[in-house]
Amino acid sequence: MKELPITDPLVADALKSLLYEVSVQPKPGLVDPVSSGPHPDMDVFTFIDSALSLTEYFTACSQLGNQFTKNDLTQLFVQLRRWGLKAEQSMLTATKGVNTHKGAIFSLGIAVGAQAYRKQHNELTFTFVVQQMLVGLTQNDLQTENLKQKQSLTAGQRLYLQYGLTGIRGEAQQGFPTVTNWALPALKQATGTLNERLLDTLMVILQHSQDTNLIKRAQTPQIIPWAQQQARHFLDLGGAKTVAGKQFLQELNQVFIMKNLSLGGSADLLILTIFLALQEQIL
Repeated sequence: MKELPITDPLVADALKSLLYEVSVQPKPGLVDPVSSGPHPDMDVFTFIDSALSLTEYFTACSQLGNQFTKNDLTQLFVQLRRWGLKAEQSMLTATKGVNTHKGAIFSLGIAVGAQAYRKQHNELTFTFVVQQMLVGLTQNDLQTENLKQKQSLTAGQRLYLQYGLTGIRGEAQQGFPTVTNWALPALKQATGTLNERLLDTLMVILQHSQDTNLIKRAQTPQIIPWAQQQARHFLDLGGAKTVAGKQFLQELNQVFIMKNLSLGGSADLLILTIFLALQEQIL
């Protein structure tokens, strides 16, 4: 896939959000510049290669949203999804088969397309556009009878069959409420360095969501109340800008590594939060 010059601010913010997220440390259960966490098959350089491989994808998402003129916004999502499948292959080529950004390809692609569409329709909110794009998504993707007949399922589809969790599809179909209702307001109010603000925001996301990547690793939804309790304790300590908060994160990261737990879903929502914050110029 050829490299493209980045002249579109939406594309630049999308790529920046991916690079910001992987640069934040220490993130429990996630890759950062200091640690690979519970992901021995990847490091920060894998994520950089992966992010840059998605330039053409985000360019296409922006163009599709900008040029879309039909009334049915679900058709915009259909077009974005086709490009998303191509982007997954580009990612896997760049990372030599490692899944670094599959979740972000889904969420951030939707966000870029929605923001591009909004530039032509300033009266519409991000939440409204996303909700209109994704009408019927969980019903279409997670029909139980259809899933039972499939030869291979995604991790999200398996979790739906096991526990009835709609995961990132459900979050997206509602317009990403964890991001708009909790993460973005928290980031606006957060103080300290950029790294500290983003760490605090990540833990707010963990506190207010059900990370299906965490559930998949733990093999039980019972991990969620425990994880949310850890997030609350960290924030009660004063967050990443306090000595106690930083020490707690270091210790929590070791627990995640020991138990082979990952916060991949929370990381994807942090990426989306960073993107929207850049769009709103609060970063």
